[in-house]
Amino acid sequence: MTNTLPENLPGSAIARLTQAEGLVSILMPAHNLQDVIEANIRRVHAVFAGRVPFEILPIDDGSTDHTAARILHIARELPEVKPVILERNTGKGGALRHGFERASGAFLVFLDGDLDLPPDQIVSFFERLESTGSDIVIGSKMHPDSELDYPPLRRFISLTYFLFIKLAFGLPIHDTQTGLKLFRRKPLEYAFPRMLVKAFAFDLELLAIAHSRGFSIAEAPIRVEYHGDWGRIPVKAAKSVLIDTLAIFYRIHILRYYKSIPDVRLPDPPPLASIVIAYPAETDYLRQALAGIAAQTYPHYEVILLPDEPGGHPWPANIREIPTGRLRPAEKRNIGIREARGNIVAFLDDDAAPAPDWLDRALVYFTIPGVVAVGGPGVTPPDDPFLAQMSGLVYACPLVSGSARHRYEPERVLEVDDFPSCNLFVTTAALRQAGGFRTDYWPGEDTLLCLDLVHTHGGRILYEPRALVYHHRRKLFLPHLRQVGRYGFHRGLFARRFPRNSHRVAYWLPSLFVLGLTAGPALVVLHPWLRTTWLATVGAYLGLTFLYAFHRHLRTWLIVWLGIMATHLVYGVRFLQGFLSRLAPQTVQTFDHPSEPSSTGASPS
Repeated sequence: MTNTLPENLPGSAIARLTQAEGLVSILMPAHNLQDVIEANIRRVHAVFAGRVPFEILPIDDGSTDHTAARILHIARELPEVKPVILERNTGKGGALRHGFERASGAFLVFLDGDLDLPPDQIVSFFERLESTGSDIVIGSKMHPDSELDYPPLRRFISLTYFLFIKLAFGLPIHDTQTGLKLFRRKPLEYAFPRMLVKAFAFDLELLAIAHSRGFSIAEAPIRVEYHGDWGRIPVKAAKSVLIDTLAIFYRIHILRYYKSIPDVRLPDPPPLASIVIAYPAETDYLRQALAGIAAQTYPHYEVILLPDEPGGHPWPANIREIPTGRLRPAEKRNIGIREARGNIVAFLDDDAAPAPDWLDRALVYFTIPGVVAVGGPGVTPPDDPFLAQMSGLVYACPLVSGSARHRYEPERVLEVDDFPSCNLFVTTAALRQAGGFRTDYWPGEDTLLCLDLVHTHGGRILYEPRALVYHHRRKLFLPHLRQVGRYGFHRGLFARRFPRNSHRVAYWLPSLFVLGLTAGPALVVLHPWLRTTWLATVGAYLGLTFLYAFHRHLRTWLIVWLGIMATHLVYGVRFLQGFLSRLAPQTVQTFDHPSEPSSTGASPS
């Protein structure tokens, strides 16, 4: 194998391609490489300087040493070096995503910052790209012309992983993990907006997405200058790779997640978003929500806070506090709609903290004709108390949430006709056309708004799984079941009064189970067959819920199992009460302000 740098680089494939299509962007993720990063950047710079147009983007991935300072120092000397400094560690995938967002090249090279793979090999990758007409060229340790000292144990591990990848994904390559890759820009423009993995299986997810779209991939031999321990693979890393790999398989072949995401971009100019938060009084959760908003990667927004009483804070210029007095959430949100200056209103509960790309992920969909609203999942925060975590697991169980499971766990992009206002974006024009929220129902006012948006005015509501918020849960059992009871009563009431988006078979199943359970003792005395059937049905239910509650920790398993069954019983009883009720909730004058910190009176999800 020959990987030496051609003396006449201007006459090579890289020169021809860059002259025709544009410059090369070399992305170099680095973490804690203070001793070598400057020398490595100089080494890469020497390959291209004065020969072809290029830029080098060293990406400091939240290093705890002086790597960032060394990158900034050499950038002052070499104008082609464009530093990307990340405040916290995001993983290799996250670092490369940030680098790609700032790169301007028609060709993008991924090159690990430690330079175990010498940078002069990039030239031969362009030759391979030109000769094969491919969109992507990746280095392969398993290529017969590769030069490396590769112990038998690592060869066996790589071969085993290759066979699994080949069987599971059908990728026409042998090695997804080598840290030198060359891309045309379009495969990355397609893949990066769809990616979820940021660490161990990042390369596999990227290549699997690109391959599923039809982008072609070729392999090239590599030369490795490696001084570490080839034979050692941490057990934690191997476990993470396996879990991420199985998750990618699920998203591609079962969920069809990646293909569900349309190719959309933000409009130019980007719209102003008005984030409306209705709440009775300030809590720590509200401060978490505001911190999440402040960390947004999308800068064009304002915040409208709607407390009962003034909070007495000197808010920044883009935050307005409008005290409303003691009003229901729908009444507060209607005030927010009237005060909104943005083209899009983002409704957020005060106990829901958005992910940093929350606005970016949702707002792009408003470029699709007919889309008037976008919703995203409310994921249980990892720092919630134990019993609140158990509530989150119950809600995320398919036997509890059914077709609405996407509200609690990210799934695929969907079109829906009902979505909760804890994480809901709606165009200002559509809100004003619908007259805002109805104020005579709580909870359920968001269901009625969606009914107006879709069935009355013909709009579309999309669900975007990555526009997520971390929504605090009520604890099992009593706070959780009180919330479930409210859900059940209003869904039952709406099933009779507003059936177009509330009268569905799945909503009736818990009530049918309750009726069957109640009728069971009477049935068993009528006929032996009825007794056998009833006992078998109850046994099947217990077994099925037990399996769906599975968790590796026995205590969690048992608590979630009990939570699932209790949720079914309470929801089933309250749904029947709501369906048969003639008392409309607007006749109730008092307003429920739960005292627990995760239940602030905002409309539940």
